[in-house]
Amino acid sequence: MEARNSDNPDGMLLVDEERAEALKRRSFGFKSITLNKRQMCDLELLLCGGFDPLQSFLDKAAYDSVVDDLRLPDGRLWPIPIVLDVDAAFAESLIPGDQIALRDAEGFMPAVLTFSESWQPDKLREARAVYGTDSSDHPGVNYLFNETGDTYISGALGGIQLLRHHDFETLRNTPEEMRRLFDKMGWRRVIAFQTSSPMHRLHREMILSVAKAHEAHILLHPTVGVSKPGDLRYYARVHCYEAIRRHFPLNMAALSLLPLAMRMAGPREALWHALVNQNYGCTHFILGPHHASPPEPPTTEGAESNQDDVGYYRANAAQLLARQYAAELDIEIVEVGEWKYAPEKGRFLSQQELAKDGLSGVDYDNQDLKRALTQGQEIPEWFSYPSVLEELRKVYPPRSRQGFTLFFTGLSGSGKSTVARILYAKLIEAGGRPVSLLDGDVVRQHLSSELGFSKAHRDINIRRIGFVASEITKNGGVAICAPIAPYRETRRAVRELIEEHGAFIEIHVATPLEVCEARDRKGLYAKARKGIIPDFTGVSDPYDIPVCPELRLDTSSLSPAQAVQEVLLYLFKEGFIDES
Repeated sequence: MEARNSDNPDGMLLVDEERAEALKRRSFGFKSITLNKRQMCDLELLLCGGFDPLQSFLDKAAYDSVVDDLRLPDGRLWPIPIVLDVDAAFAESLIPGDQIALRDAEGFMPAVLTFSESWQPDKLREARAVYGTDSSDHPGVNYLFNETGDTYISGALGGIQLLRHHDFETLRNTPEEMRRLFDKMGWRRVIAFQTSSPMHRLHREMILSVAKAHEAHILLHPTVGVSKPGDLRYYARVHCYEAIRRHFPLNMAALSLLPLAMRMAGPREALWHALVNQNYGCTHFILGPHHASPPEPPTTEGAESNQDDVGYYRANAAQLLARQYAAELDIEIVEVGEWKYAPEKGRFLSQQELAKDGLSGVDYDNQDLKRALTQGQEIPEWFSYPSVLEELRKVYPPRSRQGFTLFFTGLSGSGKSTVARILYAKLIEAGGRPVSLLDGDVVRQHLSSELGFSKAHRDINIRRIGFVASEITKNGGVAICAPIAPYRETRRAVRELIEEHGAFIEIHVATPLEVCEARDRKGLYAKARKGIIPDFTGVSDPYDIPVCPELRLDTSSLSPAQAVQEVLLYLFKEGFIDES
């Protein structure tokens, strides 16, 4: 790789002012890409020096080297491929030397890429090497297979300006700004703690214990770019971080937001995070046993799990990989184990301390906390601080005041639309929340009339329904959706979108195919059997059966009224219907 831009000793990949103005004037003649959220995060860290020594998105030689060997071609350590993916048609339109305007969603151009090459990656190879699995249950692999473009492109990157944020401006620092701040405060040893979850008393005690042992100051460096599915939106998390920072000793801890898009690649990602925090001037990096691991994969009912090997990566796998490359890092890895609350001692202890004293610790995590907040349960006083809980109560109100989406999915003729319409009437009658019905046929008429029934168009239609439902949910309403939604990956994308704002309740209307076909009031199955309708779900196109829906109904054995009552009973049991 080339040396970083010598015109910018602060490490940022920005062209000089004269060239920047020239590029802006000429940009209307450039080909253009609107970057998605992950690409914007990657671009921001490239431009500001957070991804040093990278000067641009990887070229093919660097990509192959990173995927296969966790190194750049010159031998320097880099474990995660930072690539610019596009669709094949756009890539085919490019010739070497083309200048491409890289734009955000509003059309602003923070950078220009001078195109040099393109290639189609072996995504299966990338998945197995980077994520250690080719299962699309893994969120990172799912993104790679189903969200990433078919072609990667590379070229010289010219930064016009750093990305602008209009929230939490005082908490956003470039690596150079962070290093200067450490110098100004006289901090010589700084321990980075990177997280994407709210922090509580346990985290404070663990971090302070590490800081004392290493006689170091603390940088709370939470990820606010793209984090794990199910993570609380960063706006609310930042308020929690600000609240808990006040519980650290005066002038011991700083808070800065990291605009990084997580891949959830476990061991490789842990090593990557260490390099990024090294670029920000930290001397130590706290690494837990499950750092950057994704949520556990879905399991069928009754499946057993091995507690020593839960999820995609073995416990301590991230620490073992970081230990293997420790000599090549300019940041010291501080390995920490599990910490728990010891009632006998009235404080938090590491697993080693608990074992040494023959004590058993109490487990209570953010999922337990979310359940307690939404269901009105007591929260142990030892778990968190009132100021943190106050912030979390704003985003986790009781379920009876939360917005939520009821997402019916099933074959054509399964009865989902009928059940959805009756349920809509019952919830409207009950009052208390605004309720919207997004029936598949009605949505196609008013929102997706230009779409056909190809896999791509059906995917777009479901994502549109998901977006509307997420807006309804975000504003405290109830969205009832009743599309076929045959593809598991699309349903998961909709779930992740909606769960940022409220509850997503998947209801699989599991009426058997033969029953659905016998009902066939529109004659669709008959036309599909004759080949008149191509790609018909259940006949010539697959339906991915939900693995773990919140509710499963079979209208071959339940009347519509009975099915509706099953849904209402579930809502009552889970607290979505007020008891009063």
